[in-house]
Amino acid sequence: MIVVKLGGDVLSGAALAAVAADIGRARAPGRRLIVVHGGGPQSTELSRKLGIEPRLVGGRRITDQAALDVVKMVVAGRLNVDLVSALRGAGVPAVGLSGSSGLVRAHRRPPRAVSGSDGALVDFGLVGDVEGIDRALLDALDGAGALPVVACLGGSAAGEVLNINADVVASQLAAAVGAGALVACTAVGGVRRDKDDPRTRLARLTVAEARAAIAAGTVQGGMIPKLEEAFAPLAAGVGAVHIVAPGEIAASLAAPGTAGTLLVP
Repeated sequence: MIVVKLGGDVLSGAALAAVAADIGRARAPGRRLIVVHGGGPQSTELSRKLGIEPRLVGGRRITDQAALDVVKMVVAGRLNVDLVSALRGAGVPAVGLSGSSGLVRAHRRPPRAVSGSDGALVDFGLVGDVEGIDRALLDALDGAGALPVVACLGGSAAGEVLNINADVVASQLAAAVGAGALVACTAVGGVRRDKDDPRTRLARLTVAEARAAIAAGTVQGGMIPKLEEAFAPLAAGVGAVHIVAPGEIAASLAAPGTAGTLLVP
């Protein structure tokens, strides 16, 4: 089983079409896939149009009821519908799901200190931490030949809908199904020494090498969280993490390290 995580920055326009076709190619050899997606940029855009200024601490979204309503509309609504439609147009039998439908069991995150909070405890509101994954539901869809497309929401035992970072959902889901790999697809693609120069792509890194590259300043800026987000699924037993751009999913699985960045334990 392979889990593919799609960032919001690849869920519109030409990138969406490229991703849909690429997932079709990735499934062609008989690979079993699950797709998880977020939608941070689109949620921020709609929030501002509605006069709701997003609140973030250390890059993490504080989710009150108004912010959660936006995430429901954008992530579980428009983006999930459009992604499923694009996949079906590419010949992929996709089925859209919200994690809050019972697939992702979660509880509300307690206040915690995070980078950027200067040691203060931050109440993130209606944000969830994953408790478990409904593996039986995924197996049923897989057995029917369908591709699950999961929007990154969770649900509590009391029926409360919770916002969850898509990287967290993808990591937890990959661990739960014993995935051989997790493929993280964003507009920027693989990790580079110089974010503006594709020739500086880092083709393959171990976790130790990645940590050393961050500490030495070889990897900087937005490339750092790309790597740090990949550490958790590897620690949970996922075999490898591929960090790629649209159009590179199938190629990275066919020949690991030839496209994007391959991160291994």
